Amino acid sequence: MTCNTNKRDTDDTDFRNVLDSYNDREANCIFCELSASRIIAENELCIAIKDAFLVTEHHTLVIPKQHVADYFDLHQPERNAIKAMLHDQRGKILEEDPTVTGFNADASAGQTVFHIHVHLIPRREGDVVDPRGGVRGVIPSKQKY
Repeated sequence: MTCNTNKRDTDDTDFRNVLDSYNDREANCIFCELSASRIIAENELCIAIKDAFLVTEHHTLVIPKQHVADYFDLHQPERNAIKAMLHDQRGKILEEDPTVTGFNADASAGQTVFHIHVHLIPRREGDVVDPRGGVRGVIPSKQKY
C-alpha cells in the first residue's frame, strides 16, 4: 500500500475555545442587551427581531448571539444558523403576507451598530417607481446603469 502524502491533515486550527466564544457579549451593545420580548424567533446561535425602524412591513433582522462586528469573523456554524433563520423568516413572511414578491437580504453597510446583523426586507411590486439597480440606490448616482 502506498502512502499518499497529499492527503495529510495540515490544519492546525485550535477549536477548543470556539464554543465559549458563542457566549461573547458586549456591554452597551443594543443587540447583546435585547429584551427577550423583542425576539420573534431563535435558534442555538442567532435570533430574529422586527427592525425598530422598518423600511417595509415585516422588515426583520437576523442577529448572531455572539458579539462580532464583521460577518467574516463569524464561525461557520453561526453563518449556517443565520442562513437557516433567514430561510425560516422568509417562509413565515411569505405565508403571512401574500403581497410580498421578493426580498433584499444584506449584511449591514453604513454600520452604526457594530454587532453584525442581516436585514431581511420584504419587497412588493410597485413599492418604488423604478426598482432597477436595487440596493445600488443607497448611492443614488450608482443606481442607474
